[in-house]
Amino acid sequence: MPRLDRLLTVYYFSPLRKLGLTKESGIPILMYHSISSAEERVHSYYRINTLPEVFADQMQFLARQGYRAISLEELTDKEPDGKSVVITFDDGYSDFYFEAFPILEQYGFRATVFLATAYVEGEPFSGRPCLNWEQIRELKVAGIAFGSHTHTHPQLSNLRRPAIIQELKRSKDIIEDRLGSAVTLFSYPYRFPEENEEFKGFIAEELINAGYIRGVTTVIGRYRTGDNRMLIKRLPVNSDDDETFLDAKLKGSYDWLRTPQHLVKRLRSIIP
Repeated sequence: MPRLDRLLTVYYFSPLRKLGLTKESGIPILMYHSISSAEERVHSYYRINTLPEVFADQMQFLARQGYRAISLEELTDKEPDGKSVVITFDDGYSDFYFEAFPILEQYGFRATVFLATAYVEGEPFSGRPCLNWEQIRELKVAGIAFGSHTHTHPQLSNLRRPAIIQELKRSKDIIEDRLGSAVTLFSYPYRFPEENEEFKGFIAEELINAGYIRGVTTVIGRYRTGDNRMLIKRLPVNSDDDETFLDAKLKGSYDWLRTPQHLVKRLRSIIP
């Protein structure tokens, strides 16, 4: 079944962009999860898995197009050069070590992995094994950055405020203790409740209080000058992103989806 978001992106918003009718500036921050051959029985929009061979093709495409992978810390308020990309991985699955990292290393790309620390050397998360500390330390030496994805991976907006603060601090403390360096990056787990203005202000403030300098969400879009650095938008990527679709996302033709995404969230918050 054709994906409506892909059809509109490739055949409507991409042509508008080429005519100069949509915004071009912005740094794409790619959001990956698992890089494996696991099958998912969900609609392609919701898939979190990317086949290793597809991931290799995507990284080769980035390299061929002249993109350089920068770190989240390098995001500034300067106008982007159009060839910078940030590559992130949520959840900290062990397939990053076996599948994703060798491909990233082949093209000289850096990446950031966000760890849900309760699952490091613990029970599998979502049926998938996670990295262990030995692998994490090896990857860190090789240039991979690590950030917090909370401790137990809860939907934070469902928790009381003291429990939220504990989730932010505990995961950060554990990673810092294990790796011996400061953790300044955070990734919000699950759907980000951008319709809740009070919660947005609270979580951004508490991230700063905990010592984070960048926070990424699941809200669709690219990073632009003036964006809140604690609530950064990203672009989801999985096995269904062929070169045409990925190129459109990188250049901003997928940013339109943020508006209906936001409207749906707001309607769900109003209608019981």
